[in-house]
Amino acid sequence: MTRSLGSVWWILFAGFIAACAAAPYTQRNQLIAIGEAEELRLGEEAFLEIKGREPLIDDYRARMIKRVGSRIAAVAGKDRYRWEFILIDSDEANAFALPGGKVGFYRGILPYCEDEAGIAAVMSHEVAHALARHGAERLSQARLFEFGGAAISAVFSGGSPALQKGVLGAYGTGGKLGVLLPFSRLHESEADEIGLILMAKAGYDPGRAVGFWKKLLAVGREGKTSAILSTHPSGEERIRRLEELMPLALEFYRKAAAGRQLPEDERGNAPDASPEDILRRLRESR
Repeated sequence: MTRSLGSVWWILFAGFIAACAAAPYTQRNQLIAIGEAEELRLGEEAFLEIKGREPLIDDYRARMIKRVGSRIAAVAGKDRYRWEFILIDSDEANAFALPGGKVGFYRGILPYCEDEAGIAAVMSHEVAHALARHGAERLSQARLFEFGGAAISAVFSGGSPALQKGVLGAYGTGGKLGVLLPFSRLHESEADEIGLILMAKAGYDPGRAVGFWKKLLAVGREGKTSAILSTHPSGEERIRRLEELMPLALEFYRKAAAGRQLPEDERGNAPDASPEDILRRLRESR
């Protein structure tokens, strides 16, 4: 019995070691027990479930979501993603991005966004969570600790319903679709940093991100409830950090503005605009 238990612990330990990976962009050590290809497949399946279950809007607002999304996708550095953008007809004030470029907005968040720049602030933040594989990291941590070695193998095999539900919850797609798991402070900080640069590179004023989170902070202080506040808590520290990063973000915004005035074949990306270099400069700015 003791030997058997010891073997289980060695298997678990080996699993933890094998699951260690470096986060894209930041190179932060992550514990991820699901491959990216599997994550993308599950994201695709989860998105199909959402589209089949939720009522979708197809009007000028949906076209605006797609227009903003196309600009964010163009600078995300994920050409192999099959990007999709949908608007769900729900009062819920929330948004999400699943692996593979699957992005959903709920109608209820649009009043908080106000316009395309506000939508870009939310979308770039959500896309950043997916690019940095935050959902896979949270899902892996929960499964590894909750189920143990044998159960992990069962849950992570074959796109089981348990894993499907976990993917939905890990990426904050709403209470009706999965268990909402708040993003950690570290994940929120990373998504803020990456998202701010993404929206700036896409040609949207990064200052609107500060305005959006200030509005949510005011909503929280008034005691009003919002779905996005349950998964993305706002606070003065977040706003302060965004303001600190603003000079760097404005550099990319100015480059994007200048690029829009050039012929399409002459635009390209600035040599120093790689994700790794962006995050290196962000870390140096702290």
